[in-house]
Amino acid sequence: QVQLVESGGGLVQPGGSLRLSCVASGTIFKTLMMGWYRQAPGKERELVAHITPVGSTYYGDSMKGRFTITRDNDKKTIYLQMNNLKSEDTAVYYCNSRSGRDVRWGQGTQVTVSS
Repeated sequence: QVQLVESGGGLVQPGGSLRLSCVASGTIFKTLMMGWYRQAPGKERELVAHITPVGSTYYGDSMKGRFTITRDNDKKTIYLQMNNLKSEDTAVYYCNSRSGRDVRWGQGTQVTVSS
């Protein structure tokens, strides 16, 4: 059973950067599709980025050029480097794993962009 634990959220000023981490346990990590989603107050959860087992990446439109998703299979960890953060990036960010029909979520980490 996959367990996901996020870290790295916090308060940052507009234009600043943060790096989120998500550590997976309990499974063969290198076979998992991994991703980041976010949910702002009053809005639906949306895809931020995902990364395939072989390292191919996909980003939501508003994140392209500012966010980078990477994975370290040895550490069973994915990262989300977020640069040039904007107030509209404020949300709870969730780590996600997929293996066939098995979908798992982390508990989320709050990112607040404010001056």
